[in-house]
Amino acid sequence: MSSASFDAQRAIRIGRQALEVEARALAELAPRLGESFARAVQLILGCQGRVAVMGMGKSGHVGRKIAATLASTGAPALFIHPAEAAHGDLGMVTAGDIVLALSNSGESDELNAILPVLKRLGIPVIGMTGRPDSSLAAHAEVVLDSAVAEEACPLQLAPTASTTAQMALGDALAVALLDARGFKAEDFARSHPGGALGRKLLTHVRDLMRSGDALPRVAADTPFTELMREMSAKALGMAVIVDADDRVLGIFTDGDLRRLVEQGRDLRALTAIEVAYAKPRTVGAEALAVDAADLMEAARITVVLVTDADKRLLGAVSINDLMRAKVI
Repeated sequence: MSSASFDAQRAIRIGRQALEVEARALAELAPRLGESFARAVQLILGCQGRVAVMGMGKSGHVGRKIAATLASTGAPALFIHPAEAAHGDLGMVTAGDIVLALSNSGESDELNAILPVLKRLGIPVIGMTGRPDSSLAAHAEVVLDSAVAEEACPLQLAPTASTTAQMALGDALAVALLDARGFKAEDFARSHPGGALGRKLLTHVRDLMRSGDALPRVAADTPFTELMREMSAKALGMAVIVDADDRVLGIFTDGDLRRLVEQGRDLRALTAIEVAYAKPRTVGAEALAVDAADLMEAARITVVLVTDADKRLLGAVSINDLMRAKVI
């Protein structure tokens, strides 16, 4: 067909029909989840090894995604290609593992070749298939019914609704397992340290704070001119006023400077403690960086001080530090 004869409205209609078919397939799948689904979840929960996911063709592509989802939500899993398994990769499956095998027809030659071997090895098999009377179902300890009434493909040939059902059933397994394990956001973050959630839940204030010579700090009796010199040198837009034991007495910021100028004060006659704000916002070094960001937003400030339990100055973290670390 040439582009000149392309029927845009027909394409939209076919696309909508495909989505409707797949939506119906998922709607019909939900009521069928029952005892066998619960047994599959319980079997994986008791697994001392890994979940080896297998599937050929489109089921194999879905299987790779299911394995990745399981692994990222607390269930160690890997994908093994059935054809490669028949030629040596079956050695990757060891005692204590479970096999999750996907096949819509349940009659994949490559899977059928290794199912009897898995049975002899005592490896439990969870079969996900659209045919409960198939060879896969006969070899499986638990059968998950992924049958669909029709494919979204108008020719009823390309795996479409059936692979969507497999994908959704895999997701259902993963989230049921996640809930049963008491898996939390912090656990998820540990599997995704490079992602936004990982940065938010794994980055602490101590990881980002400026400390030592990078901190602008002065004594209480420091003349105003030296206070300004310290602020300018450290480029944090503020200076911390501390006592002899490094306990925080107050803070002076760029905003405070503007207010003093507006008041017409004789700045040269002032000392650091006279211009300090006595109750600066502080956080602990072990606090999450995202909590420091929330504090800054709530207080409408750009820097928060880091102190210990005795209010000794440990560091400071700025809004720019959080942005560079992609915490916000």
